[in-house]
Amino acid sequence: MSFITNAAEIRTRARQKIEQGSVTQDYQLDAEQAVGILNEALATEIMCTLRYRFHSFVATGIHSTAVAEEFLEHAQEEQEHADLIAKRIKQLGGKPEMNPAVVAQRSHSEYKEGTSLADMIRENLIAERIAIETYREIVHFFGEKDPTSRIMIEQILAKEEEHADELADLLFAVAPDTNNPQPNRSSSDKTSASSHGSEERKSKAQH
Repeated sequence: MSFITNAAEIRTRARQKIEQGSVTQDYQLDAEQAVGILNEALATEIMCTLRYRFHSFVATGIHSTAVAEEFLEHAQEEQEHADLIAKRIKQLGGKPEMNPAVVAQRSHSEYKEGTSLADMIRENLIAERIAIETYREIVHFFGEKDPTSRIMIEQILAKEEEHADELADLLFAVAPDTNNPQPNRSSSDKTSASSHGSEERKSKAQH
């Protein structure tokens, strides 16, 4: 016996408002509100992509090569996040908002260039910390009412936490006098580890 007790009713509902695609009658959230929240996350990811890419080009200094590579890798991952969110917005019947003027207004984080390598790392770390906190709220919003969107944001959140951890290591490598020092690891150790980690991730991706 099927656990679906109202299969006939579901079939009938599925034939109604078919233009709404994946948004069926039992969707428990306001789809328009959900799209609005996802567009804020999309704007945040676009802003982070642009900032990371800019920093990957202009990074200078003794540790700039390894740091620029990390910035570029993060930029590519943020773009992947943006693509995932945009697709989900479309599935919910919304329009992914990519107008630059609107993106600047809706993004949770800001576009801060920084004047030194340490500044760039710091600004990106701050942006990641903002994303982490706001994405946790978004996860709670979707909860069990939209598990598809929740799981997507949870996966993105996990990657943002990884980014923040990597940036904290880089910041200590470039500016050891930064708050919350980690005396057990030297500046050169941190930069070497970051560079090695970047190479290791690239090797895994190629396989």
